[in-house]
Amino acid sequence: MLLTLGELLLMLVVILIAAEVFTNALEHLGQKLRISEGVTGSLFAAVGTAMPETLVPILAIMGGTANGEINQEIGVGAILGAPLMLSTLSVCLMGLSVWRQRGPRGLIRPEPGGLKRDLLFFLGGYTVAALAMFFPQSGPFEFLRAVTSVVLVMLYFVYVMVTLRASSDLVDQGYGTEADKPMFLEKLGLPVGWTTILAQLALGVVLLVGGAKGFIAGVQSASDILHVSPLLLSLMIIPIATELPEKVNSILWVRKGRDTLAFGNITGAMVFQGTLLPAIGIALTPWMPRTEVLAGLTITLAAAVWLYVATRRHGGIRIWQLGVNGVLYLLYLYIGLSAH
Repeated sequence: MLLTLGELLLMLVVILIAAEVFTNALEHLGQKLRISEGVTGSLFAAVGTAMPETLVPILAIMGGTANGEINQEIGVGAILGAPLMLSTLSVCLMGLSVWRQRGPRGLIRPEPGGLKRDLLFFLGGYTVAALAMFFPQSGPFEFLRAVTSVVLVMLYFVYVMVTLRASSDLVDQGYGTEADKPMFLEKLGLPVGWTTILAQLALGVVLLVGGAKGFIAGVQSASDILHVSPLLLSLMIIPIATELPEKVNSILWVRKGRDTLAFGNITGAMVFQGTLLPAIGIALTPWMPRTEVLAGLTITLAAAVWLYVATRRHGGIRIWQLGVNGVLYLLYLYIGLSAH
């Protein structure tokens, strides 16, 4: 058990380092391209730090272990656990990080248009993905499942286009991206340019792939030792590890007053993981409803709806309102463990 725990912790460190390397390069890329914080947060940073939870289910489904059923359970758990973690625990921890600084009735003020756009796209895509679980796997519904996967992929590309289209106006309004620290490769004496930025991005990807692959093996070992299903373990453990980059980056950004980057990093990743990843799950796994799965879907949608409602008042989101999302995460843990 100690060896398995050590393996998981080591892979976690690799994933965190990789995400920091990747995100640092993305900030400089956003500054160089002169795009808005909304694009950098919702697209670049969100996709960059979403790489671990993207790679884990893909690598698992495509043969992470010798057991095909375990591969599918790990894959589905990672796919559904990521949006759950982001919409509940991640935003709660971000709020708690500025609780003393701003007070429970203090506000987090991300750029409102981008935040509402992210949440609406996520709610639309994730609802479609949830409904697909109830489609039979044979007969005419098999074709409908394939169509659903394509629709989810197209929905994300529409989201990307809409987000990019809004970028120039936001830059003019003062929401332009500015990197807050030097590139890591720059510290080695290398000049900042396209070659350096792309090299650091590639380094981040390589580390992410290695960390994700090692984490899959660790989850299988922990599942055998604890006698817990890989699905439940994946829903609860994998997202905690793979979502840490979003949590850490968003906490750092919100404490610096960069609320648009902080929230965009989370909600942009929610859109990515609520459309593209379910599309993979629908296409490559049985994608069937189970108690812990349905509980996760319901609580994730409830958390996203609550965030959307909260954004429509006060010109921002109250700190205490993010605490509700944390309570929803605890509710999920209770339901999941009780079902097991």
